[in-house]
Amino acid sequence: MGILSRFKDIMAANINALLDKAEDPEKMIDQCLRNLTSDLVEVKKETAAVMAQETQAKRELDQCQEQINKMQSYAIKAVEAGNEDDARRFLAEKATLSAKLTTLQSTYAVASDNAKKMREMHDKLTADIKEIELRKEAIKSKLAVAKAQERVNKMTSNVADTNRSIASFERYEEMANKKLDQANAMAQLNSTNAETSIKDLTNKYVNSVDVDAELEALKASLGKTTTTEGGTQ
Repeated sequence: MGILSRFKDIMAANINALLDKAEDPEKMIDQCLRNLTSDLVEVKKETAAVMAQETQAKRELDQCQEQINKMQSYAIKAVEAGNEDDARRFLAEKATLSAKLTTLQSTYAVASDNAKKMREMHDKLTADIKEIELRKEAIKSKLAVAKAQERVNKMTSNVADTNRSIASFERYEEMANKKLDQANAMAQLNSTNAETSIKDLTNKYVNSVDVDAELEALKASLGKTTTTEGGTQ
């Protein structure tokens, strides 16, 4: 029974463990389903063949038992008819059939056990496929959510970078405003100094006292004339 040897790992396989270890769950599930579906096709063929062997072995066993019963019945009838030689022949055939029956019983026991194992294997494999198909949809849904979360995380990171850029821009703007304020203040100071210098210079001439003119005016008010060079007028 090579099929039992080839598929014994199916009976012992832990499907959950296989899925949990998968690096890419979605691809692993698809591949696992393809493998198991292919295995199921072969298992069905082998199971049908083994079950047919079991049926044949049972039929041969039943037929042999039926022949034994007939030989026993014929032997009884021969004895009742007083034909001991015929009875001996029937009993001898019965003995041969009984020996064959032992072999057929053994053959049927093996065929029945093989058929049971194959049916269990078939049922197990079918159940595993259904389980994986159900888990496949659940896992794909989880993967979709995970991918969406990854996009959200990426966008959150991008927004954080944007916020940092905006903060940097605001700092640069503040620095620019500060420099502009400083430049304007310096310009204002320079303008004030220039105006003050011109004003002071203007006042020098506007407000300067003409001593000679003031003296003449004073003397005129006192009725005196200005002494000129060489005498008095």
